[in-house]
Amino acid sequence: MFPEYDVIVVGAGHAGCEAAAAAATMGSKVLLITMNMHTIAQMSCNPAMGGVAKGQIVREIDALGGQSGIVSDKTMIQFRMLNLSKGPAMWSPRCQSDRMLFAQEWRNILEANPNVDFWQDTAKEIIVEDGKAAGVKTSLGIEIKSKAVVLTNGTFLNGLIHIGEKNFGGGRTGEKAATGITEQLVQLGFEAGRMKTGTPPRVDGRSLDYSKMEEQPGDENPSKFSYTDTAPLTKQRSCWITYTNSEVHEVLRTGFEKSPMFSGRIKGIGPRYCPSVEDKINRFADKDRHQIFVEPEGWDTVEVYVNGFSTSLPEDVQYAALRKIPGFENAKMFRPGYAIEYDYFPPTQLKSTLETHLIKNLFFAGQINGTTGYEEAACQGLMAGINAHRNAQGEEPFTLKRSEAYIGVLIDDLINKGTEEPYRMFTSRAEYRTLLRQDNADIRLTQRGYEIGLADQKRLDNVNRKIKEVDEIVDQFSTTKLTPEEINTTLEQWGTAPLREKTAITQLLKRPQITIEQLAESSSKIQDIIANYNPDSVQQAQIHIKYDSYIEKEMLLVEKMNRLEDLNIIDNFNYDAVSSLSFEGREKLKRTRPTTIGQASRISGVSQSDISVLMLFIGR
Repeated sequence: MFPEYDVIVVGAGHAGCEAAAAAATMGSKVLLITMNMHTIAQMSCNPAMGGVAKGQIVREIDALGGQSGIVSDKTMIQFRMLNLSKGPAMWSPRCQSDRMLFAQEWRNILEANPNVDFWQDTAKEIIVEDGKAAGVKTSLGIEIKSKAVVLTNGTFLNGLIHIGEKNFGGGRTGEKAATGITEQLVQLGFEAGRMKTGTPPRVDGRSLDYSKMEEQPGDENPSKFSYTDTAPLTKQRSCWITYTNSEVHEVLRTGFEKSPMFSGRIKGIGPRYCPSVEDKINRFADKDRHQIFVEPEGWDTVEVYVNGFSTSLPEDVQYAALRKIPGFENAKMFRPGYAIEYDYFPPTQLKSTLETHLIKNLFFAGQINGTTGYEEAACQGLMAGINAHRNAQGEEPFTLKRSEAYIGVLIDDLINKGTEEPYRMFTSRAEYRTLLRQDNADIRLTQRGYEIGLADQKRLDNVNRKIKEVDEIVDQFSTTKLTPEEINTTLEQWGTAPLREKTAITQLLKRPQITIEQLAESSSKIQDIIANYNPDSVQQAQIHIKYDSYIEKEMLLVEKMNRLEDLNIIDNFNYDAVSSLSFEGREKLKRTRPTTIGQASRISGVSQSDISVLMLFIGR
């Protein structure tokens, strides 16, 4: 019935979709197995993509040739660039998405790829032959063979949903949990754990009074995620902000004795930076209110997502508390919020390719690795899909360094440090964040994506044109000088010292108060230069000029760290033979099996003295 596939992807969430699309685009014959064909790329939680650090990840996925940026652009209903009051390293794109259109667009992309086949079923078991993944066995008893398997099970592995004192099996509301795989992997020697996440109630937007809320419109000139020719938004829907209050908190407290979180029925650890509303009022008892973001779920639906009100309290308590929020006095609830516990596998059991140490050709991506968030899942799916394809074709692995991408930071953190709570990306996790900006992801990564056959020629031509334009702009700004007469009025207007002599544009742009846009208002020379170039190239040139010294400093740090990354450790290195290693260091190194000294230096529990011993032992 089934041919042998190059890659089987289990699960069709954000990780699974990117994995399937990447492997298929690169030439692998892919089978995507999902429990429900109607929930491909379902946005299980809030209908949004991007945000702080997450927006950078979406841009990186796009630069490599992935699809999340394109899907987001085609289905967004609002766009905002966050953190514009801070430096460019902190700027982060975010969009509000149409939930139904997002899923439909992803399905369209997958169905348009002739290398992707689909099968609606539950994978119950991995076929393992001679220590290698060789396919899957489904709940229908069908065995399907492949050269590689990617598991992207999300919250479905032994998923357990909690609402008050009620709990029932499920991977998502209205969908059954998946069983069998955890039990098999544990039997094979894998370590498993439990995590928890949650979601808020959904309400009827027709029943809300928006006059009592603060409007949050999109950007006046909205940008987009993808570096391709996707169209920017021409119309947008607003989100809204309101707040809880002491009355809301009192109602919520009446349900604490029935809370599965406080009663101990929930064993899994939840996300630190996205706590439930009951957790917030318990932990921050001194706060008399908490922010609530009221987010529409699409262009043509009245359903509203109540961001900031994630909860697993009894549904009657949820409903009563909601109606005490300003603007929600007459709210009608579509469905209550809930918490969900699920199995995950500590990611220290993975290589930097996301292939498992124990079973060759078996890859994990997404929440199965202990992460939270669509973007974190999607980038893991992309990398797992790339490497599953390359494994199947006998090609070298593809990885990204911490200095190359937030994706590299995320995977490096997971495999070396592990995580005991749902991992979420922040800009603070990246030590080279001045280099890893959202505006230059294409310059950093498109060449890499092109070399492996994922990014196409048009993408490469676009980025090469951008690089050329940026160089030309910087060169012209360096040689074009402005006189005191033509620019001093503008400089004084913006609170910076006037000129006494002709000064190059680059020198003026190094002043923190001054931007190209401000100078262009008074200088026809600047207007003539920037008129010939794409606005993105102009912005890139400005960032390069303003932050040149910071960029140079980080590049020196990268160069220093790369010396350690170039020191390889052989696959079967015998750490037990190195008696001067600390006991903890030896155990952690044996477990993680780092491939370079640089990777070894980032493993929690491996000391600097352990690294010195290793370097001496390998002759450095």
